Amino acid sequence: MSKSFNEQTVLITGASKGIGAAVALRFASVGMNVVIHYNQAHEAANEVARECIHTGANVLTISADIRSKEQILRMQEKLEKHQMLPDILVNNAGVSHYGLLSDVTEEQWDQVMNVNLKGTFLNTQIFMERMIQQKYGRIINVSSIWGISGASCEVVYSTTKGGMNAFTKALAKELAPSNVTVNAVAPGAVDTAMLGDFNPAERTALQNEIPAGRFALPDEIASLVYFLALPESSYITGQIISPNGGWLT
Repeated sequence: MSKSFNEQTVLITGASKGIGAAVALRFASVGMNVVIHYNQAHEAANEVARECIHTGANVLTISADIRSKEQILRMQEKLEKHQMLPDILVNNAGVSHYGLLSDVTEEQWDQVMNVNLKGTFLNTQIFMERMIQQKYGRIINVSSIWGISGASCEVVYSTTKGGMNAFTKALAKELAPSNVTVNAVAPGAVDTAMLGDFNPAERTALQNEIPAGRFALPDEIASLVYFLALPESSYITGQIISPNGGWLT
């Protein structure tokens, strides 16, 4: 591809906070075209966009419910109009669920599956087409350590992330001939709102389980996502990389 790295466009789903916001800022720091996707957090997305613009990046915010193919197609149309179709797709949007499986309702199951798995499928299917045509692209899925090892009281969430890991490995083989890499970053405990369900005692107990003795910072996860997007990462594909402070080896 003739474009240099910092002329490429990256689309990050769920980029209004947490890991997604950190990823957007990391790419913006080298002056790339950054698309900040959000569903409803309009103000938060605009705040991330302002920070990205401050670094000199070209930024677009866009709203879509990733459970809806129709809305993702509308997003694609808008990005095409702005000449900002992604060369790099970061499937980061996700929801968590905490509770015993015996208490999970069918509606809760569908909600987590539809956002975490169906959303990743629809986004990837729609945006990978151009990557295949141009014989270049990067797809990076933000998974979880629980997709590797599973977690008690997070069966639904663990299931979606395990599915995302299998999706990553299989699609990597499918797209490798087109020079499109597909990888997943599966973080351990990251200090974001997703840990909001834990009280101080639970947070301390969790930290004590981690050899590094602390939670990850969103920036640390963003650095790995950024590395996997680089042209020199072209031989890394189909990998589930877990930055987890030695928690799972």
